Formats: sequence, structure tokens, C-alpha cells
Amino acid sequence: MMQKDKKFSIKQTDKKTLEKWYQLMVLGRNLDEKAPNYLKQALGWSYHAPYAGHDGIQLAIGQVFEASKDFLFPYYRDMLTVLSAGMTAEEIILNGISKANDPSSGGRHMSNHFAKPEINIQNVSSSTGNHTLHAVGTARAIKLSGKKAVSISSQGESSVSEGYVYEAITGADKEQLPVIFVIQDNGYGISVPKKDQTANRKVANNFSGFKNLNIIHCNGKDVFDSMNAMSEAKELVLETGNPVIVQANCVRIGSHSNSDKHELYRDEYERNYVKEYDPLAKYRRLLLRYNRFTEEELLAIEEDAKQIVKKAHKVAITSPNPSPESIFDFVTPEEYKSQKYPEGIHTKTEGEKIKLITALNETLKAEFRLNPETYLYGQDIANKDKGGIFNVSKGLQQEFGKKRVFNAPIAEDFIVGTANGMSRYNEKIRIVVEGAEFADYFWPAMEQLVESSHDYWRSNGKFSPNITIRLASGGYIGGGLYHSQNIEATLTTFPGIRVVYPSFADDAAGLLRTSIRSKGVTLFLEPKALYNDPKAEAFVPDDFEVPFGKAKIHRKGTDLTIVTYGNTTPMCIAIADKLAAESGLKIEVIDLRSLLPLDTKTILESVKKTNRVLIVHEDKVFGGFGGEVAAQIASEAFEYLDAPIKRVGATFTPVGFNRILENAILPNEEKIENAIKELLNY
Repeated sequence: MMQKDKKFSIKQTDKKTLEKWYQLMVLGRNLDEKAPNYLKQALGWSYHAPYAGHDGIQLAIGQVFEASKDFLFPYYRDMLTVLSAGMTAEEIILNGISKANDPSSGGRHMSNHFAKPEINIQNVSSSTGNHTLHAVGTARAIKLSGKKAVSISSQGESSVSEGYVYEAITGADKEQLPVIFVIQDNGYGISVPKKDQTANRKVANNFSGFKNLNIIHCNGKDVFDSMNAMSEAKELVLETGNPVIVQANCVRIGSHSNSDKHELYRDEYERNYVKEYDPLAKYRRLLLRYNRFTEEELLAIEEDAKQIVKKAHKVAITSPNPSPESIFDFVTPEEYKSQKYPEGIHTKTEGEKIKLITALNETLKAEFRLNPETYLYGQDIANKDKGGIFNVSKGLQQEFGKKRVFNAPIAEDFIVGTANGMSRYNEKIRIVVEGAEFADYFWPAMEQLVESSHDYWRSNGKFSPNITIRLASGGYIGGGLYHSQNIEATLTTFPGIRVVYPSFADDAAGLLRTSIRSKGVTLFLEPKALYNDPKAEAFVPDDFEVPFGKAKIHRKGTDLTIVTYGNTTPMCIAIADKLAAESGLKIEVIDLRSLLPLDTKTILESVKKTNRVLIVHEDKVFGGFGGEVAAQIASEAFEYLDAPIKRVGATFTPVGFNRILENAILPNEEKIENAIKELLNY
């Protein structure tokens, strides 16, 4: 679309503003050019992506951003952006040389990844463009709040090749969200030219058919054109509530980063050509040509910038480094602590037992009533009387409305990524998502799960995405591929998240309540075969809570320990009861309930008592979660074992659709009983 009447020009803009802009641009360029020297002196800044050539648009992004009101998601080339938005030279250097008081991450994240959460400059990762989804999620929270603010996602043009960027822009368009997507187009993705990324010369034009999306093109090398474009974009967003793309045409004067040699793919003519379009030099010439400043005035500003950098360097270089011991700080966010049920055990035996699916539904409703900033969305969860394909969320939208309970598109990465963004708006927000209709469909969201897993650690404890991801897991339903696989063995390899897998209605209710109330990300795996199975029914107190990392002993015994969770727990209990009745065997059955964190203490205490252990889970034996349990037992209780550790699980195959194949693949009571007898006869 065409730009409106221009507000900013070399003649119209007041001298004080022109001076501020020049101060920022000169200061930024001093820092940009000084950064490689730190690497040469082995002082840090081992990753630096110079911004020179993007000066106009980066200055403009920072100038339209209102600190502590708007939200800014910069990318790794956005040094001038964040300087213009409110970061100081000292903070930039602290980040570059990875000091403990670096406001971005305390030295935990790569240099040139700038953040200051205190004023809403967000910490983002190195996965190019993935913060676009977070910006959209934050924009959704802004819209829900009714406040007049914008969310700004800044990125390079090559990031738009990523599928999740398309999901983000599509979602913002559909939901009509107050977000500005700034595409800084310098023609290269490292060494890959733009023609290898997109058919359109202007990548923003790929989105020209979107219904609610406005597109503005500008010269990102020109301060005034960039300021006019960004000002118009923000006005449009605030007036209409609709998203805007600003495509800024830039040049990259230097290499992609200090580990890249652009001489290998750019000839001398091109390298000289881009230098001629240096935005800082152009702005300086304009200030002199139109007699807005004298040469002496500009030299004074330039000298002042040098002194600022010099002072900032002295402070930063003497600042403390992170301590080795600090690596364990802020790995997993704080969990909700139960006062009434510290062990996750209750004594209710009266009233009516309820189904596992009912326990989940009633707990969701109770938590929604408790905290009005609780939200639920996912696929198929909010259509008339339907509440998910299994009806777990049935009735929630009717009671709590469409703003709090709503459908998401079939885009798992979008679901999790925008949940991350929503939770950035304030710490009270709690988001429950159906991460996929079946756990097996969750794989597209893994990029965002990995991102969310280290947000808390990467931000040095300044941000945690407070999300509960519900996944209907496991087989025994004749579902086959994408409807019956288990994924917990993969999920438990990521530090910073929690993975729980209840087997009974009461534990499902208690763990869900704790998950929602806690900070951080919890993967809540639901054994869908047990949703309506009488074997999973239980008495459930209205306020029941189950702490993370607390296993439950369903049967006490001295002859053998079974460690299990999920769909196989009722099977193990049934076999333990059968063998007790037939031969008096006392088998201890431990339901882990929580896989990450793991209650190693309860497992080891049991093994030391029984001296034999069988690990049973529905997932594959090879590479399954039971391997970690077995390793910990072998490491910590080897001398107590009277027999090898044995495991029962699925075969190392996918789970087949035909019931005959499924039965051959998955564990069952017969397989468990045979394994017990082998262990006892060893």
C-alpha cells in the first residue's frame, strides 16, 4: 500500500529530534565497529552480526516503540534497534562480552542477542524468525486486554522462508491482531541470495492477498522514509487493530557475521556499491546540506559518542563473569507447592468415583473459575457442544466464553508459539493448550517446545512461558500411526520442562491443577484409552493437588518392585493382585505419575527393599523412558539387586492399526506376568 502524508523530513523535523537520532546512529555505529575488536582480543563477542546498512529502519523501530507499553522482539542484527528503543551502550557491551550482569541473559545466550525484559524488549533465541509467533501471541494478549499497544517482530527477509513465520502472519491476519512485522531486507540469508529464498523480489508481496493485512514498503537506508513508514504502521495498527508488514529495503555493508567472509560470494563491485549507500553517511550529508547542523556540531556529537563507548567499556570489562555454579539456577521455573497434599495422597473413600475424563473436565472448570486470566485453545475444542475430539473440554466455552476458550488452526507450532507469546504479557496469565489432537501429531510443535524449554534459563530467570500442554497419548484404541504412539521418551530429554503422565482420575485432577498453577511448561500426557475406562475411576477431592516428582505406591510389597505409569499402571496392579491371591507374592507397584522431575528416591527405596525390579511402560523398550529409570537404579542401587533389571514395553516398531498387530506390539497383562516370573526365578 502507499504511504500517507509524510510527517518526517530533513526540513520539517525539529533540530532536537534530528540531534537525538544522529546521537543514536553514531553511538550505534561506534559499538557495531568496536564489537569485532573484543573477539580479536579474546574478550568475547564471538558472535557479531553487523547492522551497518540497516540504520534507517532500525532507528525507526526503536523510536516508535514505547518502553514498558509496547512489546519488541528483535533479532540478532538489531543492535541499533534496541539502542534506539532504550538499551544503553553499557548494556550492549555487557551482552557482547557475556557478563553476569548482562540484562539480556547474564551471559547465557549468544552475544548480539539483545534483550531488556524490564522495558518489554524480549529475549529471543537464535532460531531465525521463530519469535514471530511469540509476537503474535503477545499481540493476542494485548487485544484481549483492551489496551492500546503494539507488538513488533523484527527480522530479516530470509526468515520468511520458515513455515512458522507464515503461520504467524496467517494467524495475525485471521485474528486481526495489533502486530507489526518488520522485514529488514538486505538481499542475503548469510550467503544465500534472495532469489533462492522467494519468487517475489519483495518478500512481503507474498502476503498481498491477505484480507486484514496492510503492507508498507520503505527505504530502510533512509531515516525519514523509515520513520514515516514505522509511524504509519503503528497508527494503522492502533486505529484498525489489524496487522501490518513493513518491508524495509536495506543493504548489508559487511559480512553476515564475524564468522562469515562475504568476499567469497560478493565481488568487489558489489562490496563497494553497498558502502556507497551507507545510511549514516547519507544522514550526515543531509544534516550539513540543509544547514541543520554545522560540521563542528556533528564532530562534537561524534566525540561524545566515542566517550560514551569508552566509559561503557571500562564498566563492562571490569564487571563480574558468570560463576560456574550458576548453571543450575533458573533451569526449571517455580512450581506450585501444595500445603494440604504435600505427597499427592488423599484419603477420600466416600461419594462417587469419577472417570478420568470427568476429573480433567471438572478441574479445568475449577481453575478457570479461580483465575480469570486462564485460557484454553487448540484444535476442535470449541464447536457448540463439542470439547475436543475426546470431549475433555466439553462445556468450557459455554461457561467462560469465546475469548477464553477458542479454536486454533491446525498448526501445532502456531498453537505452542502463540501460547509462549501470550504468557509474556503478564505473569498472571495461564494458558492450557491441546498441543495436538493426538500426541503423535505434536512433532511440528517441537521447535517451539525446545524454544520454550530454555526460555527461563536463557533469560536468566526473567521470563517463563506458563503453559500446560495437554496431549492425548498412547494406544489400546486401534488408532495406528499418528493416533497411538508414545512420545514421552523424547519429551523428557529437555531440561526446563515438566512431563507428567497420570493413570487414574484423582492423579489426573491433582497434576492438572498443579500444572496450571505452576510457572513454566508442563507436558500433560493423558492416557486416552483410560478416559472412560472404569479401571481409571477414582474418588477425587474437589481441591486435590499432586506435586511434581512424587510417585505413588499403589501396592506395597517385598518380593519385587514394578515401576510403571500411564496405560500400563492398571495392568500392573491387576497382575500384582492376581499373583498375591494365587501364590501370596507381595509385589510393590509404583506409579511414577511424574516423569520429569522423577521421584528417584521412592524408586531406590523400593528396590533396596525388594531387590528385584521390573520397569513397565507402553512405549518402546529400546530408547524408552524406562532406560533412564534402569540406569539410575544400576548407578545408585546396584549392590541391592539380586537379578538384572528387566523392562517390558512395546516392540521397536510403529504401533499398527489392525488390532492383531496392536496386541502383538503393545505390552499386556500376560507379557507383564511372564516377565515377573522370569525375574523371580532368576
